[in-house]
Amino acid sequence: MIKLGEKIRSLRKQKNISQEVFANYLGVSFQAVSKWETGSTMPDVTMIPAIASFFGVSTDELFDFNLFETEKQVDSICHESWKYRYDDPAKAENILREGLQRFPGNDIILNNLLYTLDYKERADEVITLCKTLIESTRDDSVKYDACRILASCYKENGQDDLVKPTLEIIPEIYFTKLELMASLLSGDDSYESAQKQKNISADDLIDMLIIIGKHLMEKDEKEKALSQFKIAQKVIDAFKDDFIEDKWFKATVYTYALEQRKEIEKLICENF
Repeated sequence: MIKLGEKIRSLRKQKNISQEVFANYLGVSFQAVSKWETGSTMPDVTMIPAIASFFGVSTDELFDFNLFETEKQVDSICHESWKYRYDDPAKAENILREGLQRFPGNDIILNNLLYTLDYKERADEVITLCKTLIESTRDDSVKYDACRILASCYKENGQDDLVKPTLEIIPEIYFTKLELMASLLSGDDSYESAQKQKNISADDLIDMLIIIGKHLMEKDEKEKALSQFKIAQKVIDAFKDDFIEDKWFKATVYTYALEQRKEIEKLICENF
């Protein structure tokens, strides 16, 4: 028991984080972490996977933990929740909450959980979770996604002065992992990556066209604004005949873009 506590303390010091940060990650008090490290108590066995995953240690450093097997199970949990993220976020959240009972504090599950929470109604929870992930995760993709979500939450709740400083944490990237996998891999790996990036790119493109159009409206450049709205409509309509890969998606871009279509139609109707 004392040996495990000393190991946790050593790994935490190497990571240069406080007991409070580590405790927030696991969802326990810093006093609990302190007791583990002094050897007066031992972590609950259900927390061992999360502790090992957090520090990225080998399988023989903390009991008989198999990091690779845990990652596979976490991926499976997140994949299952993703199916319901848009149509039934409450169900997606429940799947992830159950996953957290098995793997407390797992940053991949927590990152996915952020997608199921309402930024307005649960702002405090979103902000706290984002800050914890930004400060503690070893995974850059999780860290920067948490930055993006945190900035969006600030914007949604009128805290505009906090948006830019949060976004400044994110480095400028001109390519994605999915793009590279689609281009440089082959077979099913390339196909899966291309399908996922296709939907992401389409959604982003529609959003950008709407943003540009709104900005041009504010500058009273209505003709240019209308062109952007019409292009956005055409992009959405282009996906009307797309098919669903139900291994990864519940609907096509055309279906997911329902709210965007309504917004574009309203903008055109009210301003042109």
